[in-house]
Amino acid sequence: MSFAKHNGGWTIAISFLIAFLLAELPLPVWAAIWRPAWVAMVLIYWCLAIPERVGVGIGWLAGLTLDVLGGNLLGQHALGLCILAFIAGRFHQPIRVLPIWQQGIGIFWLITLYQLVILWTNGIQGRPIPNWAYLSSALTSTMLWPWVFVVLRDMRRKYRVT
Repeated sequence: MSFAKHNGGWTIAISFLIAFLLAELPLPVWAAIWRPAWVAMVLIYWCLAIPERVGVGIGWLAGLTLDVLGGNLLGQHALGLCILAFIAGRFHQPIRVLPIWQQGIGIFWLITLYQLVILWTNGIQGRPIPNWAYLSSALTSTMLWPWVFVVLRDMRRKYRVT
């Protein structure tokens, strides 16, 4: 067991706090369907960058926080983010070496999987199933991934997050 000193815990926490704020920011009805999955993208980044510190447990806590903030079924987002964190952590080495545009393709599929888990839990609850536009947030998340990646990478380097 290693007791190596880790730096930058506050940087990780602040990045998640900003993602929660962006996730709950009020948007017009027409724009709400295009809202990127901010918390999922931040979780994916940290799972790829430092999988030994950010993983399924952090995904579970972030999901529970999203559930409480959004007034959703407790555990709905937690399940989706746990699955996302597991996949991102498991395949972090091959994903990190890809060019950023190829990472974006992987992000699209991960966010789509996350959205389908949320859709599935909504279906179990008996909520009406929306049309295919529901998955449009995966598209906007994919388009924003290069910027999210660069901003978080620069934060990680500047504050020496290890």
